[in-house]
Amino acid sequence: MFERFSKEARAVVVAAQTVAREACSPAVDTRHVLVALAGSPGAAAAGLHDAGLEPAAVARTVRDDVEAGALDAEALSSIGIDLDSVRRETDATFGRGALARAGRRARTGHVPFAPEAKKALELALRETVRLGDKGIDGSHLLLGILRADCSGGRALERALHGAGTDVAALRATVEQRRRAA
Repeated sequence: MFERFSKEARAVVVAAQTVAREACSPAVDTRHVLVALAGSPGAAAAGLHDAGLEPAAVARTVRDDVEAGALDAEALSSIGIDLDSVRRETDATFGRGALARAGRRARTGHVPFAPEAKKALELALRETVRLGDKGIDGSHLLLGILRADCSGGRALERALHGAGTDVAALRATVEQRRRAA
């Protein structure tokens, strides 16, 4: 399947591994892929923008979600701890992402793909076939994430809802953009 990936899609996969490595994640999940898609120029970021989202803001929000790791903001809030405040103070003192890195060992080398990411990549291939395209690019990866039941898709749904739109509108925007290209 990877032989069908465009340069853009290959760069996104490499960037997703970097995001996972920086977050000390044990595997690349669809949130890492979404951060990479939103953070790189290409069809996916353009589709997000056309749907009313700011790609850089999506990347930041999802990266924060990844870096939050196992910390449950709601549970901490119930005992009077504001996780966002703690994260801001920790970042100011020790650098961005310090709280997420605390107690975790940095990964080196290859980071494996989680089953949800593998499924989203498979669905990206299916989207490519459905649309009659020969190669897989960033927009196909985004459509695969939207089609999968995954953490990246749920994060994107929240961002879309916050922008007053939904998954169907983003899908339509990305597909329309593909037809126009």
